[in-house]
Amino acid sequence: MTRHRSLWALVLGFLLLAGGAGAYTWHAAGRAASAAETGAGAGFTLDDGSPGALWFRDTASGRVARLDASAPGGRTALGPRCDRFHAAGGTALCLQRRPGVPARSYVLVLDRRLREQRRMSLPGIPNRARVSASGRVLAWTTFATGDSYATSAFSTRTSILDLRTGYLIKNIEQIPLTLDGRRHHAPDVNYWGVSFARDDNRFYATVGTGGHTYLVEGDLRKWSARALKENVECPSLSPDGTRIAYKKKVSDDVRAPWRLFVLDLATLREHPLAEPRSVDDQASWTGPDTIAYAHGGAVWKVPADGTGSPRRSAAGATSPVVPR
Repeated sequence: MTRHRSLWALVLGFLLLAGGAGAYTWHAAGRAASAAETGAGAGFTLDDGSPGALWFRDTASGRVARLDASAPGGRTALGPRCDRFHAAGGTALCLQRRPGVPARSYVLVLDRRLREQRRMSLPGIPNRARVSASGRVLAWTTFATGDSYATSAFSTRTSILDLRTGYLIKNIEQIPLTLDGRRHHAPDVNYWGVSFARDDNRFYATVGTGGHTYLVEGDLRKWSARALKENVECPSLSPDGTRIAYKKKVSDDVRAPWRLFVLDLATLREHPLAEPRSVDDQASWTGPDTIAYAHGGAVWKVPADGTGSPRRSAAGATSPVVPR
């Protein structure tokens, strides 16, 4: 009888785990992760370093790191382990892929000392992460199916969390979308790559539908979105809110489909950046006129006006950001 009870307990445990794999569940930070998991060190904050210090994910350790000329290897890596990372306004967002099938991830909300404040389990593979300038609104994208934008066989989920109210939009694909002046309804709508304006209400993102991609401008309060321009992916709004850095599809070759561009929002005119290689990343503005991005296992920077040439800022690095 005891053996049968043990067997049923194991079966029940497995069913509960399987049933919960797709759920969105917040966990309070009171059950804080261990120091080894969060990696938060004494005195280690997002304010550390000189103004404009570059933060990123160190690919060797998987931890959040900061460029530090005085540290071994030129960097300090004491933050949590993340697959995607972003930070602003004293808040950091960390996406962690967890082992197992089907694919699942954790979303970690961190304070300025990189201590875990909230944790959520969700299905999918971590892909994009963004924090608004105020640090109050977060967005993330996961691959629900597939793991690359270079093919048509993928599906995404993009969520937005307001830390002030705790309100979570699990998937923004239900937002009313205006395309070519008309309300657009289609079962293949996918959103990814959110970037917030400074008012914490307006946002930009990519929407994919009908085999095309578009830059959309969204309004959280009005709960609406409208397409502005075709062939814009993974937008990143400039600090002054006037330009968007993004990747544009320039080839059907899946090995090198994209180039980085900058778009003027007032005129919708665009120009290519002086990066000739194909970059699959949501670029980051590290200053008013500088774009950072990950390529080939390193972080690179290039001027936003299309001049100059790419310059490597950190080897073995992804997810570049200068917290403001």
